[in-house]
Amino acid sequence: MNVSLTVPPEMERKLKQAANQVGLSPDSFIMRLLQQELQARSTSTRLSPEETELLQKINTSLPAMEWERYRELLAKRDAETLNDKEHAELIAFSDKIEEVNVSRMEAVAELARVRKVTVHELMSTLGLSPTHG
Repeated sequence: MNVSLTVPPEMERKLKQAANQVGLSPDSFIMRLLQQELQARSTSTRLSPEETELLQKINTSLPAMEWERYRELLAKRDAETLNDKEHAELIAFSDKIEEVNVSRMEAVAELARVRKVTVHELMSTLGLSPTHG
């Protein structure tokens, strides 16, 4: 197929310069650009706004500082040095973590429904694994 393009002089200059830098003719360079663009379009997965929102919920976690404090409290609990105030704080953290995880799993289930796959298949695709413990 023959295609004829009319490009502004500035773009023509840039195309020739770029083609020259990689050792190609302008025609070959344009063909390479088109092939790259078409390949990128065919392989990229565009997410719907709903999928994007669900993935954001799935990736939600506590801030690093809160995880650090939670681990400190667990260590104190295991060492049996936890005071009453820290015990209450540990329970609050545990409740918060449970709420976040419930919300995340609801989002996983909804995204699986949207994508018409099982929860197990989706978790595998996303690299998620159920924790046992």
